[in-house]
Amino acid sequence: MNFSNLDNLTSIALVTMAALLCGLLLIRLRQPAVVGYIIAGVVLGPTGLRLVSSTETVQNLAELGVFMLLFLIGMELSLKSFKTVYKTALSAAALQIVLSLGVFWCVGQYLGWDIERVAVFAFATALSSTAVTIKILEETDDLLAPVGRTTVSILIAQDLAVIPMLLIVGAFGSEGMAHAGAAILLKLALSIGLLAALILFLSRRNRITLPFSDWIVSRPEIMPLAAMAFCFTCATISGAVGLSPAYGAFVSGLVIGNSNVRASLHKAAEPVQTVLLMVFFLSIGLLIDLNYISSHWRQVLLVLAVVTVLKSIVNVGILRVLGEPWERAFHAGVVMTQIGEFSFIICAAGLAGRVLTPGDYELMIAVIALSLLISPLWLAVARRLHDMTIGRFNAET
Repeated sequence: MNFSNLDNLTSIALVTMAALLCGLLLIRLRQPAVVGYIIAGVVLGPTGLRLVSSTETVQNLAELGVFMLLFLIGMELSLKSFKTVYKTALSAAALQIVLSLGVFWCVGQYLGWDIERVAVFAFATALSSTAVTIKILEETDDLLAPVGRTTVSILIAQDLAVIPMLLIVGAFGSEGMAHAGAAILLKLALSIGLLAALILFLSRRNRITLPFSDWIVSRPEIMPLAAMAFCFTCATISGAVGLSPAYGAFVSGLVIGNSNVRASLHKAAEPVQTVLLMVFFLSIGLLIDLNYISSHWRQVLLVLAVVTVLKSIVNVGILRVLGEPWERAFHAGVVMTQIGEFSFIICAAGLAGRVLTPGDYELMIAVIALSLLISPLWLAVARRLHDMTIGRFNAET
């Protein structure tokens, strides 16, 4: 059967069915469904069955999925709860980024990389996957436990850091870095100042009442459209004024999350976000070049192993330094070992700005995707090794 000759509707139906079956299979194996979506993308992609050869439309939908993810993260962020752990969360995220920059600067000194290339690799590696980590915490019944609250707060802090990261990486490809440097600082100051002012405003008052909220809530059929429209409108405005569209998506979710329609719009937006997020992880699988991995498998596996082990050690060490108990630090540190979904966007921005070569980009795509795929397995292995080590230590003492 020649898949490349199938009409678009048939292709969409097969892609959807493959994503659903792979997602259900991974859920059956007590793994996150998003891992199944990546596998479906690999199977259907240009180096698999070649059912999907043009990924431009999928990539556009995937970007909308990222915006909806940030929108829901902002909506779910409880400012009162976050205030109780914000010092640990912001400190942990900052240390993760700083240490990642330090490690890649040392690597860059050896390999002759410029600072822009170092920054892109460091930013991409420092981030963890919000979607995968939360699914793993749900599977282990730890999402609402202290370790879950600590982990989610750090993930939120990382998601906040994505916005200045994208501003910085986006400016690398612009003409005249001297002028671009001043523009970056101005945009960073503006975005951080606006976000801080908004958080301060929202945390000091009861839920705000949005215009037309009663009319929207009284019409359930229009609520998903209202949520999407608000998210994408804010993202568009943010992009139009020179900030990241992701920034606008997060801010829109923050406003809705502290409004009188939070519960209604959150429930309405979840199915839309689920579909778009499926498309996002499917697009990750489509980007994976199996031919590249087969011809560079030693390099890919070496980088994957080094990043996985080092990131686990760094995460656990940071949380211990910040005063977290050993068990909580170990679990949270290991569950955040994978590289995040926003790392794909940072690498794409680096490629567009000619900071990364096509080879660098292929390597990072392979490592990030494999990192997401092995994340549940790595958690199981690390916890097993941890239990064996603790058992032997107790036996000897």
